[in-house]
Formats: sequence, structure tokens, C-alpha cells
Amino acid sequence: VRLTCFDKRVCIVERHEQFGGLNSFYRLDGRQFDVGLHALTNYVPPGVRSAPLPKLLRQLRIPRDEWDLHEQTWSEVRFPHHRLRFSNDVSLLVSQVAEVFPRQADGFVRLVEFARGYDDVSLHAPWRSTRQALAAFLSDPTLIDMILCPVMYYGSAEEHDLDLTHFVTMFKSLFLQGLARPRGGVRTIISSLVRRFRAQGGQFRMKCGVTRLVVDDGRVRAVALETGEVLTAPIVFSSAGYHETMALCPAGEPRASARAEPPARCASEPRASARAEPPVRTETPSAVEASTALSAGTPGQRQGSDAPPDVPGVLSFVESICVLNCLPKTLGHESTITFFNHADTFEYACPAEPVDVRSGVICCPSNFERHDDVAEGVIRFTSLARADAWESFPEEEYRRQKQVWHERVVEQALRYLPDFRPHVVYTDTFTPRTIRRYTSHLGGAVYGAPRKRRDGRTPIENLFICGTDQGFLGIIGACLSGITVANLYGLE
Repeated sequence: VRLTCFDKRVCIVERHEQFGGLNSFYRLDGRQFDVGLHALTNYVPPGVRSAPLPKLLRQLRIPRDEWDLHEQTWSEVRFPHHRLRFSNDVSLLVSQVAEVFPRQADGFVRLVEFARGYDDVSLHAPWRSTRQALAAFLSDPTLIDMILCPVMYYGSAEEHDLDLTHFVTMFKSLFLQGLARPRGGVRTIISSLVRRFRAQGGQFRMKCGVTRLVVDDGRVRAVALETGEVLTAPIVFSSAGYHETMALCPAGEPRASARAEPPARCASEPRASARAEPPVRTETPSAVEASTALSAGTPGQRQGSDAPPDVPGVLSFVESICVLNCLPKTLGHESTITFFNHADTFEYACPAEPVDVRSGVICCPSNFERHDDVAEGVIRFTSLARADAWESFPEEEYRRQKQVWHERVVEQALRYLPDFRPHVVYTDTFTPRTIRRYTSHLGGAVYGAPRKRRDGRTPIENLFICGTDQGFLGIIGACLSGITVANLYGLE
């Protein structure tokens, strides 16, 4: 969409019949279901301009009301002995921390101010440990884990810890900005993008996979399709994932020649035309400038063997969906989203079993504002899953295991919900195997590889990565990722 704003000829090649990839929708037995979307993060009220959501809408020339966004009521993080509520007003979370963890109140306020001032859109920020950074503000390990639980479930491709820049991005988007949802689900957003792209002359090739990138002298010269066609273009952008994209290139292709580094900021302003909106960028100070606490003890930086492994990701999920003949609110459940963990210590890692039922996410779409005028309620359960276990099951056993783990997930979630099971009229479950089938992400890795390419570059000179493996997070992050690489490499 961003490229077509400048009359660039763009063709999107999509392997499947539906748009959206990791954030899409499907119909089953007359019902429509979202994939991926619990909530749109980075919500700010109309009139706020200096935030990611309004900036990207301006850059894509999409009116805000097309997305029909409505805020959450309130959400929560539940651990065995502690509960924190939060909403789109960060003061609720601040007051909750002061009430539940009174000795941590001052440190949490300093963490909020640190996050406000941190430049999380830099394209060249080094990796820094979030857990070490949080220790400069907070001393209670349970509170640290309660903050990390929603952040990691909503965006971390790394086990146990995550990059400080990614943490700040998610902390801002979840707690300092907030959650919302289109009344029509993710389909509303996808349809808006598709309409804009087509109106500006963009072309689609649907149900059309890529078999090979033809590389010569360090450049992509052509894109070979499953249909036998060959497309050519001066620049190729891929949202298929870094390792998935490089696997389409012939082995041993020469690396691109050395080039100047792109500007170390998000979505630099193209020089080609004055028609563009001002670029998405930040004027905030660096992390060291933002916090004297971190200046006194800068977190360790991964180097050498400590760097995030340059391998495909291993973190995937199982999601179970229950359709009810009533709304969850009528049963007494009012939370929009519940992030839960059964132990005082939160472990975010690829589980040993097919599903880890010790933690997860419970989402009730009808508990967003103005979403409760529907006949049927929906509860969605998201749990960490082990991809290779699901890939190994023969078809009949695979179907049986889906039912087994659905029941176990629901049983564990009943610690935080009224018993809704008598009201269930329909269920569906998808697994890492489903994710891999419909997105081609290796191992069904929802958040891609642990090592991101924030500048979008690959070893091939005119091939650039956007989306999950570029590193901007969530639906808003995916849009910003596309805008950023388009501005840096497509419009200069």
C-alpha cells in the first residue's frame, strides 16, 4: 500500500486463497473465526497524532473509522497468589501494582517513565537482556514475571528472555497505549488494506506459491512461481520469514557487496514525492539517556555465543475456540483478556509435551466495548505448543490429540472462568501443524526466528525482509514494518 501511494507498480504473490497470513480469518460451518487476533495493540483515542496507529494510517491514507476500533473493558494477569488488572489507562495498572506490590510501586513508576522515553524503533539497537534491565527497577521476581507474561505471549520469539527493545515496544503497546478490536474482527483491517491497495493499482497473484528466487551476482533477477511463470522486479520484499525466504535462494549464492547503512530510524522520509505523510519516527532519547538506573548498571549485551541463535524459531501455539449460546458476561466473566500462569515462576519456552497448560491466554471478543450485541459468545484459549510433536502424529491420532488437549486446556482455564461448558455449541482447535500449513513458517513459529533483521536487509542486495522477522511486533508492527522497508528501500 505504501509503495502504491507513489505510483510504484507492485504485485503481491500469496500462496493461499486468503489474505493475512498469521493474522487472518476463516469460515467453518457458517461461522467466522479470527486467526491470530486477540486484540489490536497500540490503541490511542481519536485526536492523538504522535503514536504508531495514527501515523501508519496517515502513511497508508486510510481513514481511522474504516477500522471501526473499540476498546477493551479491562484485562488482567493472574498468578496463583496475585492478580493485576489493566486497561487502556495506564493509571489502573500503576495503582494495581501499588496495591498488590506496595514495595515495588516507585520502581514501577520509574519503569513506566523509562519505557515512555526509550527509542524502540531504532533499526540498529544492540541486543540487551530485558530481565537484567527490569532488575534495575524491580526486585520482586513475581512482579517481573507478571509483566513479562503478556509481553512475551504477545510478541517474543525468544525463550525465557527477550530483547529490551522488543520488550519496550510491547510494554508501550499493551500498557501505555492499549487494546482494541474491530467489530468485524481482523477481516475489517485486511479488507481495508486490500481495498486501498487495489484502488491504487496494486496487483495480486493468489493461490500462487514461489518455488525459487533466481539470484545472479548478488541480486534477485526473477521470482519463479508454482504456475511456471517468472516475474521480474527491481526490488523484492518478503514477509515469508528470513529463513523461509533464504531457503528459496540457490545455495552458495554470492553475498551482496558492501553498501552504506540505512538511516537508523523507522520509516525514513522518501525524497521522491511531496505527497507522502511525514515519516513514522521518534525523537525520544536513547535508553542510557532515559534512565539513570540503567546508566549505573547497563544490562549485559549478547555477543558471540550469547547472541540470539540464527536459526528458525521454536515457539508455537495451540488455540482452542469455544462458541457459546450466551455471552461470557452473562456467566459472570467480564475480563476482555486474561493472561494466566499457574506457578509463581513463569516459564516461556517450547514445552516438553505437545501443549503446556501451565500458562496461557483467555480472550473473550464480546468483552470489548460495543461487541456484545451478538447472539453467540466466543472464548479463545491460547497455549504454548511443541511443533514437532504435532507434526509427528498420524492423521487419526492427530485429530484425537486435538480433542485431548482441548479438554486439558479448558480444564486448566476453569480456574479463572465460570464453568461455561454446558453452554458450548461449537468448538475448533488449530495447532502448529495448522500454522505451518497456512503460513509456511518453519515449525509453525508464530513470532518467527529469535534473531531479527531490524534493518530489513538480507545478504542479497535487492531482497528485503518485512513482517515477523524484521522485528516490529503485532498487527500495527506488521504495518509499520512494511512502511519502514518501503520507505528505506522502495522510495529512496
